[in-house]
This record gives sequence, structure tokens and C-alpha cells, in this order.
Amino acid sequence: MHTRTFVAAAVGLGLVTLSACSSSDSGADSKTVTLVSHDSWAVSKNVLQDFEKQSGYKVRVLKDGDAGQAVNKAILTKDNPQGDVFFGVDNTLLSRALDNGLFQPYEAKGLDTAGTAYQLDAAKHRVTPIDYGDICVNYDKAYFSKHKLTPPTSYADLVKPQYKNLLVTENASTSSPGLGFLLGSAAQYGDSGWQDYWKQLKANGVKVVDGWEQAYNEEFSGSAGGKKAGGDRPLVVSYASSPPAEVIYADPKPSTAPTGVATGTCFRQIEFAGLLSNAGNTKGGKALIDFLVSKEFQEDMPLNMFVYPVVKGASVPAEFTKYGPAAQNPETMAPDKIAANRDQWVKTWTSLVLK
Repeated sequence: MHTRTFVAAAVGLGLVTLSACSSSDSGADSKTVTLVSHDSWAVSKNVLQDFEKQSGYKVRVLKDGDAGQAVNKAILTKDNPQGDVFFGVDNTLLSRALDNGLFQPYEAKGLDTAGTAYQLDAAKHRVTPIDYGDICVNYDKAYFSKHKLTPPTSYADLVKPQYKNLLVTENASTSSPGLGFLLGSAAQYGDSGWQDYWKQLKANGVKVVDGWEQAYNEEFSGSAGGKKAGGDRPLVVSYASSPPAEVIYADPKPSTAPTGVATGTCFRQIEFAGLLSNAGNTKGGKALIDFLVSKEFQEDMPLNMFVYPVVKGASVPAEFTKYGPAAQNPETMAPDKIAANRDQWVKTWTSLVLK
């Protein structure tokens, strides 16, 4: 998955990140529970300590690359899993995980506080919704002001001549936001119309890179990292929560965010956690999942992973409300439709855009 944690070193994680760990490790020590995740996992030290003190379990974390890589590895090792709980499979990849039997059913305590719109496996409870966010095109305010150009607001705007050679996106076959942007365009233009849209984007000079880190922190002229790297693309596929991150980590903090969001280009992403099949410590795994939907963890997430809580009543920081509110009408797609079309769409997209 994307690296959402802009300055990981600034967050006191209090975690042990493992290069290798199997279910037998945690199974042999019933007081240790192992979480497998993508690289963007983060939690405040005191919040994690609260869980460990209250539950009696010590948490170990194995970060395993981006979401696609982590899910695929978890599937390959499902008979002898690397841990007890997997966090970070999203709605774009959910069917792949479920069809391969990655998780065992567990209905989390406190799940009734999560919005029903996020419970995409409500009948079987193989996964528990943890957070959501919106994949959207971000723009560099200074660039558009300097060039006296109105920023784009929709998918349709991005293919207009005035935005030629301005957009950078991620590879849909290797990146979660890249895939989300593809699915958003398919939701907008239909099963066949999205191909013509991408032909127009290609003709209009869209640049494709492997992942979010390169797109946002190297190619995008509006981010702090992009400025240092000499990025020259003022439009990038990122997240609705990226502008508040630019404010929070700036020193000194600006009065307004240097970047904005094209609100008509958003696709809703939901992330889940699940108890791995053949987990060595199922009791500890269940306790950890319960913790992930607790109000304490849910309110800790925004400033650590730049996502929104799914639990009703969980508060979000003022910076989110001011600089990066969630999209009001994001594109969405039913999980079964994603399952039926994702692999072929990515194959077609690759042929259209990269060749």
C-alpha cells in the first residue's frame, strides 16, 4: 500500500518491527500476539501500552511492504501464517483475500459501533472494518495561482488541454492508490467507458510511476518532499487527508494548506483487519481486533495513519476538519464487482497506458 505516514520517525511507535515471524512464534508464547501489516501501520506508544497493560498481551508487528505485496505474501503463507492478525487489506483487494481463505470468522466486540456501510463482510465476519479514506487527485495551489489557472475539480477536467503534462499517478498493478484511481474512473465512466477515458489521459500526458512515495514525494511539486526533489507535476493521485499532513508536519506551520483536493476525483477506500487462518494465538488475535475498533485506537489513527475512523462518535483532529475533510460524494464500487473485474481491468489498463 501507499506510505501514508509522512514522517514515521516523528511518531513514537513503541513497536518491534520484525523481519520474520511465524505463527509458531506467537503460539509458543501465548502472551505475545503478532500483527502483520503494510508499511503504513502506526500507533501512539501510550495507546499501544494501554492495550498491552489491559489485555496482558505483548504486540509484535511485522510490516510487509505495500498492501498488495503484504496480502499476496499472507495468502502464500496462510498454512503457516507469519502472525495472528492481518491489518490493511482494503476493499480493492478484499475479494482476493477472502477467496483464498486468508481469514477465519470472528465478530469483534464493539463492531456494532462501526458504520454498517463499512461492514462489507457482515454475513460472515471474516474481516472487521478499521478505517476509511478517499483516494483523490491533489493539486499544488502555488502552481495554479502562479499560472492563473483554475485547478481541476473532476475526472473530466483532467483530460482538458490546459492540464496537459500536469498529472502523475501510480501504477494500478503495483499501487493501492493507483488501483483506486482506476476503479474510480471505472465507476465514473462505466465498464467500457473507462478505457476511452484513459486513452485521453495518456494523450494528455499523464505520467505513471510505481508507487505513492515516488509520485507524491518526488514528482509532485506541491508536497514538501516534492519541492526538495524538484518535482514538476502539480497534480498527483493521493488522498483527501494529504493536505492536513502537509500542514501538521510543516515547520513553521502555514495558516492554510499548500495543497488542495479535486473533490470530484475521489474513490472511497476501506481498510480491514482479520484473524488469520491457522493463527497460533487466536485468543490474543481476537483481543487485538477488539482493540482496533475501540474508541481509543480509532481516535488515535488520524494523526498516525492519516485515515478516518469507522466507529461512530470517534473524534477526528481539527486539522482534518479544516484542511482535509472526507469527500462528500466519492465514487464507490461493490466488492463483488471489483472481484469480477479487477484483474482484467488492470491487465487492460496496463496494455492501454504502459505499452
